[in-house]
Amino acid sequence: MLQTEFEFTLPKGYLDEDGNLHRIGVMRLSRAMDEIVPMRDPRVKSNPAYATVIILSRVITRLGALEEVSPTVVEGFFLPVTSVISRSFIAKLMN
Repeated sequence: MLQTEFEFTLPKGYLDEDGNLHRIGVMRLSRAMDEIVPMRDPRVKSNPAYATVIILSRVITRLGALEEVSPTVVEGFFLPVTSVISRSFIAKLMN
């Protein structure tokens, strides 16, 4: 059976407005629509790098105790996040 969700740990995490640090998350495999939808977003049209933020917000299904992982939440991740998530995700796909 194909594993479609993977746990990850953010090195520095995300600090919410109440001061809670969220580091452990779950992300699912991306689908074509996860990469198509951001291309319609005006933020991506003015800054193509913003597509990564939207894609991550779509595929991260859980992060700590947060109810939702929105683009605003992803914007607040302490760096370097995308390279760590990508390496972790790719490594799990290879196993």
